[in-house]
This record gives sequence, C-alpha cells and structure tokens, in this order.
Amino acid sequence: MAPVDRKDESKEAVDITMEATSNEKKDDTKSNNNNNIKKKQKALSSNKDLEDDNAAAMSEEDKALKERLETCVTTLTGKKPIGSDDEKEAAVREEVMDPVPAAEPLIQLKALQMITTELRSATSSMTSVPKPLKFLRPYYDDLVQFGKGLEGSSPVDVLLQARMSDVLSVLSMTFGDSEKRESLSYKLNAFKTYESLPHDEIKTIVPKELMYENDGDDNLGCWGHEYVRSLAGEIGAEYNHRITVDGADPDDDAPFSDLLRMVDSIVPFHITHNAEAEAVDLLLEVQRLKKLLDLPAGSIDEGNYKRICLYLIKAADFMADPDDLHEVLNVAYHVFISQGQYFDAMRIALRMNFDEEELKKLLNDCPDELLKKQMCFLLGRHRVNLDYSEEDETLNDIISNVQLSEQFLSLARDLDVMEAKTPEDIYKSHLAETGGFVRNSHRRDGGSSHVDSARANLASTFVNAFVNAGFGHDKLMTDGEGSDNADNNNNNAEWLYKNKDHGMLSAAASLGSILLWNVEEGLTQIDKFLYSSEDYVKAGAALAVGVLSSGVRNDADPALALLQEHVEDGTSSSHVMKCAAITGLGIAYAGAERADVTDLLVPIIEKSETGGNEKNDMLETALACLALGMIHIGSADDVAATVILQRLMESSEAELSHSHARLIFVGLGLLFMGKLDQCDAMLEAISTIGQQEADDDDDNANADTDVKTKNWSKYGSIVLESCAYARSGNVLKVQKMLHECTEHLTEDAENQAAAVIGISLIAMGESVGVDMTVRAFDHLLHYCELPIKRAVPLALALLYLSNPEFSVIDTLSRLSHDPDEELSQNAIMGLGFISAGTNNSRVAGLLRQLSEFYSKDAGHIFCVRIAQALLHMGKGLLTINPIHSDRMLTSYPALGSIFSILHLCLDMKTSLLDKTHYLLYYLTCAMSPRMLITVDEEGSTWKPVTVRVGQAVETVGQAGKPKTITGFQTHTTPVLLGVKERAELGTEEVLSVASVLEGIVILKENPDYEPESEEQK
Repeated sequence: MAPVDRKDESKEAVDITMEATSNEKKDDTKSNNNNNIKKKQKALSSNKDLEDDNAAAMSEEDKALKERLETCVTTLTGKKPIGSDDEKEAAVREEVMDPVPAAEPLIQLKALQMITTELRSATSSMTSVPKPLKFLRPYYDDLVQFGKGLEGSSPVDVLLQARMSDVLSVLSMTFGDSEKRESLSYKLNAFKTYESLPHDEIKTIVPKELMYENDGDDNLGCWGHEYVRSLAGEIGAEYNHRITVDGADPDDDAPFSDLLRMVDSIVPFHITHNAEAEAVDLLLEVQRLKKLLDLPAGSIDEGNYKRICLYLIKAADFMADPDDLHEVLNVAYHVFISQGQYFDAMRIALRMNFDEEELKKLLNDCPDELLKKQMCFLLGRHRVNLDYSEEDETLNDIISNVQLSEQFLSLARDLDVMEAKTPEDIYKSHLAETGGFVRNSHRRDGGSSHVDSARANLASTFVNAFVNAGFGHDKLMTDGEGSDNADNNNNNAEWLYKNKDHGMLSAAASLGSILLWNVEEGLTQIDKFLYSSEDYVKAGAALAVGVLSSGVRNDADPALALLQEHVEDGTSSSHVMKCAAITGLGIAYAGAERADVTDLLVPIIEKSETGGNEKNDMLETALACLALGMIHIGSADDVAATVILQRLMESSEAELSHSHARLIFVGLGLLFMGKLDQCDAMLEAISTIGQQEADDDDDNANADTDVKTKNWSKYGSIVLESCAYARSGNVLKVQKMLHECTEHLTEDAENQAAAVIGISLIAMGESVGVDMTVRAFDHLLHYCELPIKRAVPLALALLYLSNPEFSVIDTLSRLSHDPDEELSQNAIMGLGFISAGTNNSRVAGLLRQLSEFYSKDAGHIFCVRIAQALLHMGKGLLTINPIHSDRMLTSYPALGSIFSILHLCLDMKTSLLDKTHYLLYYLTCAMSPRMLITVDEEGSTWKPVTVRVGQAVETVGQAGKPKTITGFQTHTTPVLLGVKERAELGTEEVLSVASVLEGIVILKENPDYEPESEEQK
C-alpha cells in the first residue's frame, strides 16, 4: 500500500477551511448590507414620518414658500431637493444622483432673485427666526460650493457672482463660522465684484425686472437691521485683527479702505434708524469717530442729536486714553455747535478745560443774547475767572457771581429760614440728656474728665460760621440784622475773647463765612477788626476778607488790596498774620490763575536763607504751596509747579517731617487736577526726592530717615497721580492704588492712606465705579492694617459728598465707635461730609448720640461739633458736592478744597485739632446753593413756575423720549435739589433756555403754546 502525503492532505484541509470562511464572510457581508439598507429605510421612514408631522404643522403658505426656495436651490446648484423620492432612493443605495442639467445664467439669476426677495422681506424685522433662513439651512453647504464654482467674465456671470456673495453673506450670519468672519468676507467679495461690473452694458443684457436699484454699496440696509448689526461686529473684529496680527497702522486709511467703505454705508443707516449708539460704537471700534461730523446733511438733526451726544458724553467716561477722551468730547462739542446748542457746547468746553480765549470765542459765536446770558450763569457756577466783555458789564457781573448773595438771601426768605441759629439750636442738648451710656475717660489714653471751655467755644464758632453761612447775620458775631451799633460791637468782643489765641483767629474769620459772597457789606463789618490791637483778631479779620470773597470777583479786588502787605517779601507782619493772609489769598482766588497773586506767594515758598524760626517758616511754606495749588488748580502751571518741586528738592528730612509738610505735596497735586498723563514728567521728578541724601550718606543710623523720605516720595507720587486722574474712572490707576495697600505697615504709611483717598478721587462721580470702590473698601476694612483703615471713612465721604446714602451712614456709624481714636474721629468727620447741607435727620440723631457718647473726649466732641456744623450748613440750603450740571462737570476749586481737608484729617492731632483749625474755612470754596431759581429774560426778576423734581434716571442709549425722572413731586420754584435729583418743567407755557435745570435758569415764553379752552378743561 502506497504511503500518504501528509503535506498535500494538510494543504487541502487549509484550502477547504479558507473557502468555507470566505463563504461565511460573504454571507455575513450580504446580511449586514441587507440590515443597513433596512436600517436606512427605517430611518428614512422615521424621517418621513417626522417630515410628514412637520409638514402637517406647516401652513399652506409655508409649504409653498419651502417648495419655491427648494426649486430655486435646485435651479442654482443642479441638485434635487432633500427629501425627494430620487434623493431618498440614492441615499438608500449609497449612490450619487445624476445632477440636474445646468440652467442658463439668466434663469439662475431669476432663481437667485427669488431667494434674495424672500430673504430681504423676512430679515427686515427679525423678531423670530425668519422662515427663509430656516428652510435654506440644509442647503447652505451646497450654496457655498455653488458660489465657489461660479466662473465666467460675462456681465451676467459677474452679476450672478456678486449677488450670490450677498446671499451667502446673509446666510453666513447664522450658519457660518463667526471666528472666520465669513459673513464679512462674502460681503467684501461682493463689493469687489460689483466694482468690476460694467453697469452700462448690464442694463442692455439683463431684463429690467431682474435689476435692483441699490445693487452695490448701498444695499446693506435692505437686508435688515440685524444683518447690518452683525456685519458691524465683524468689521470691528477684522479691524483689530489687521492691527494686531497684520501690523497695520491705525492712523493710515489705506489698509482699511474696504472696511471703511462699509462703515460709510452702515453709520448713516444706523443714524436714520434710531440706532445712534450702534453707529457711535462702530466708529469707536475703527477709531474713526470724526466721520460722524462728515455725514450727509440732515443725518444728524434735532430729533437725534441729543441721543448721539448723550451717548458720546457717557462713553467719554470709559476712555482710558487721553487722546481718545479728547476726540470723543470734541466730536460731541461740534455736534452741539452744528445744531445751535451753545449752552450744551459750553458744558463740553468746560469739561475739556477750554482756555479763556476759547471760552470767549464760544460766547461771541452764540447769536442768542438770552442763551449767552445763561452760559454766563454756568460759568459763574463753575467758578471760572473770565473777564468777558468790557462793553456789557451785566454778563461780567453774572460770571463774577455778583448777584449770588442777593439770590441766595431771596431763596432763604422764600423758604422762611432767615432767622439766625445758635450753636445750641444745632446741638439740641436737651435731647441728649437721657442718662444713657457715656464713654469712660479711662477707655482713652489722655482722655480728660471735662472738655476745655475754650475748645468748646472754638467748636461753637465753626458751628455758628457754617450754619449761618451766607445769611449775613448771626447771634454771636453780628447779633441779628444790625451791624454797626455799640451793643453789637460789645457782643463781638465778648465772643471773641471767649476764645484763646488761634481760637480768636477762627472766631474773627467766621465773619467771612457768615457774610459769604456779600463783599460790599461784609467788608464794612470786617474792617474794624483789621485795626484791632490783638494780633490774632487782626489775622482772623484778614482771613475773613479772603473767605468773604470766595467765588466772587469784585472790581475793587479787596482781598489782594488788604492782604498784599502782609505776605510781601520783607513784611514786618507776624507769623500768625502771614499764615492767615496766605490762607485768605488761597481761598479768595481759588481757580483764578492770577499771576500777581502768584508773584506774592513764590518768595514765601522758596527756601528762606535767613535764620528765622524754621518751624514757622515751614508752616508758611506749606500754606503758601496749598494756596498756590488752589489758585492754579487744574492748570498745570509751569511756574507754580517748578517752584514747589524745587522747594521739595531742597527740603531736609526735618522739614519734610513737619506736621504740615503734606500740604506741599497736596498743593503740587492740585496743579495737575484732571490733567491725566500730563503729570508723568512731574512724577519722575518727585520719585527722586531724598535719593541724593541717601546716596551721599550710607550710615546705618540714618536708615529710618531714608525710609521716611522714601515714604514721603511715594506719598507725593500718589497724591499727584490721584489728582491727575480725578474722576477719570481709570481702572489701571485704581489697581495701582490698591496695590499700594498690599504691604502691611503699622507706621510711616502715609502713602497707603493717600492711596485709599486716591481711589475715591479717581472713581467718584460714576455710579458703577463708586459701587465697586465701596466693595473694595469693605475688604480693606477687614484685612488691612490701621493706617489704611483710618483713611477709609474719609474716602467713603469723598464718594458721597452731600449724599447721605443709608448703607454708607450705617458703615460710618459703626466705625465711629471703633476703639482706635483716629479711625473713630475720621468716621465722625465722614458723617459730616456725606450729610453736608442736607439736614438729614438720621445723621443728626447719630451725631447727638455721639456727642453724649464722647462727652468726656475733647478731640472727639470737637469732631462731632464740626460734623453737626456741616450737616446743618447754610440751614440746609448749601451743598459741598463739586459735581454739577447733571453730574457732568466738576468744579475743581470745590474738589480741591475738600481733598485738602481730607488729607489734613489724616493727621488731625497736629492740624485741625491743634492750631491750624482755621484751614477748615477752605470748605467755603466748595459751598454752593443747591437751588433751582427760574428768572425772566432780564435775568434778575423771579418767574415762579411749576417743576417736577424726582430721582434722575439714566436714559443713555434708549430710543425715543424716555422718562428722565422717577418718583417725582411737583413744586413751584424756587426749589432745592439733592445730589441725585433732577428737575424738569411742569408746564408748556414757558421754555427753558438751559438744557439742565440747576442754579439760576432763564425762562422765555413758548410761542407755540395754546391755552386750554373752557370746554377742554
């Protein structure tokens, strides 16, 4: 028997196995294919059921629209619509359909026109998703491919390409990739294609019914507001991309010519469709705001200029760059001028710190005499030193506030508050004697068992001076209406001599506050004290002359005439007389920028080479720097800045350690108030203070001295920078100030205290910034050291001047009971500042409780009395808030005076609680009547009308005519206005010349007014 070949047998077995496996795979594949087909059929069946349900839900009109659009897409792309029987069968068998034969270009153009018509009619008002967009969504990719494949150079082909790009641009608004800015890309391509289109030739080829009137640049608006808005957003993104990535120069128009061409079409569209805010936003995005002034005639009219300018003014608050800020305000200024709104243009001019010649030019350009007079009232309220006209003294008198005293007294008579109040009327001691808890003297270091009577009388002097400010009489110094009788003289002398030394100075100076703004009568009463044998009384009278003239300019210039001899170089006047005269000049000429007054103060500031009393010399120098800063506040005057800086450079450590040396830095900061980056060079110079001494002396024994010098250098830098960015809301500067507070210091932390006040100075006046700042202060109170905590009450007060918010009152009330002496004193002073001139009953009750609580602490009770004096200042008719004209303008003399007092409060023991309490009279620079008086066309006679007074409502960016006040009450003028209140006329019989009802407002008859007939009534 033959042997078996095992190899062949094995091979045969393998072949049989592989064949069997292959057959099994084929069977499985066939089975899987059948299953997939069944699944797809089932899915299509399910989709068909869903489509049937959707179709059943659609109206006949929607079905017809869907079919029309699908037919148009088929005509364009050559593909059958999704959901047709052929398409479903091809999907099941995974085959590609045969394309529909390509249509003629004119037929495609007709189909595209139908799609365009449906899209334009649906997207003009996009309150919901437009149905054409919904129905075209499945075909977006096909349309994109069709658009990319369009070729040909014939006019019809070019027109088809351009219109296809338009349609794709609209569809990309919802279906495209926003990051790639596809919508903008298609639109830019459409613009280029339209440019290459032979317009004359196309009219002869394309039927008239297929042509649009607005093919090209002007067809943006016909696609609807939402499309234009979306396109504007992509333009801004593309503009930034070309600058940051492509390195294009933003000042050159060439790299952005295509974008700017679209901007020129979009902006007029927004303006004419009540979307002024969006137009301004787009121009700000592309840094071409001046194009707003080049719009076609009639684009900006009396119906929309207010909304445009209001948005520009509010947008200016968020401009970090000084050049951008200037451009925004400058555009608003020219829009107001173009509409003949010279009063509003004057408000912008004051916001931009126009110089004297520019203000005169604006007044000269105004054709309306009434409007010019109203502008002068605004200049007077803003404390602008402007000698406008040599011919018309009436306008000069208005700017000089000559009528201010008369109008204020008329207001007081109308409100029946002329009767003089005594300090006891304010203290209400009979209400405080309740036997309640009294703070024990042992709880305070150095607390005395009784308050010194001289200190109590000094406090009463300030209470009397502030409460009766501007009324011309009181019961301590003038004794009623009379001023020249013998009994009155005896009364004056009696009260004067109830004070000691510097207390006598403040008592005599109180006459200036009582007779505030009434220069002629005031000088008569003050004159006799100038010849007193008592040096302090003479000094007080000199200060009274300056206080009396605060905010008022007189032809005779009495303040300079009477005080000049006491501050001239080589004068024999005593130290106290010199200090009082310097302070008087600073108060009288705050904001005046008088060169002759500067020449008097400069020699005092320059370092004395004589061997006099160095301590006295330094006080005179500090007061002179403060006065010079007040006189040239916000001017960045080179002479004044150089003199003060030179004095700082030459000062020794002993001089910088003087209790009032901080006033030198404050004076320097005031010069640059609101000047933004103009302070940069001065900041560099201040940072070098003390470096020379540190370099020359390496002795370790002087290490502490070097630290103090560096801290004062930091203090000066922070004061200067915070003043320069006052009310700017600059977030980066606020962060820098907060960074200063991160270091935990328990002493020599003047720079940190200044930073806290600086935060408020930068953020004040803007509601969102104020709220964020208050939240930041809460963190500082929780986590920071005492030097920072002590400054927080003062910073809160700066944010809410004459604006007693409940939450802030509650915070300050809590801090007023703090165990730390300085913190509680600052909190008490803060209560006075936030309630100044409001007669707020809640604060009055808190201060009465504090007067009982601190009855045995001389320093605290003095602070309580000053706070009470501020609370009832002017018997409730005055305010110290520097922001006015509907919270748009800031009076720098007012802000500077408050800022100076707050910095003195950082070291109250050696200033206000010591011998320089008379510096409190700087507050008269901030005092202003919070009144609304309506006068006739002559500007002097009252014309009472009904007005509605309510809480101001922010209307920026709102279309139409929204309500500007809420919760209003109707009054008859004159009325008092709070910080957050706004007034509007309650009758149509008269028209206001001013757009803002504050201060003195001129009324004129309404020529279109028709009184109601008896039947209508």
